[in-house]
Amino acid sequence: MPLEGSPPKPGDLIEFIRPLYQHWGVFVGDGKVVHLTDQDGWSSLSSAFGNTAMVREDPIERVADGCIYRVNNKYDARRPPYPPRKIVNAARREVGKKKNYSVTSANCEHFVTELRYGDSFCDQVDNAKTYTVGGLAVAGLAAVALTTWQRSRQKQ
Repeated sequence: MPLEGSPPKPGDLIEFIRPLYQHWGVFVGDGKVVHLTDQDGWSSLSSAFGNTAMVREDPIERVADGCIYRVNNKYDARRPPYPPRKIVNAARREVGKKKNYSVTSANCEHFVTELRYGDSFCDQVDNAKTYTVGGLAVAGLAAVALTTWQRSRQKQ
């Protein structure tokens, strides 16, 4: 599928919309992205099983592999990005390196935000933690309410 939205400029974060998650890369020009991925260059999610991933520079259409992708510099409102040349140079210096991989602390979004902003963060992980904690809190409150209700019925 094609690019959604405006064409990327060097240093932009590219979000690839995958089923169940997003993959991230940094656009470095000439139709290419640098991204933290598996050996085949399609997804970093499969790297979770081996705890390592590779930094690759690949054509954006190859990484998209039919999925929708878009420029998404969503953190620019929170953090000023580095200049584009600095982002691109830093990204290209990482190409070919093997990196530790963790879904929760060292994934493809962490990798690209470190390059663009100097700090690694990931809304996908933060949102998952929030929903998990929120879900556990609701389940806990429901269990307390049920237990209280059952005890009050037993007393009657």
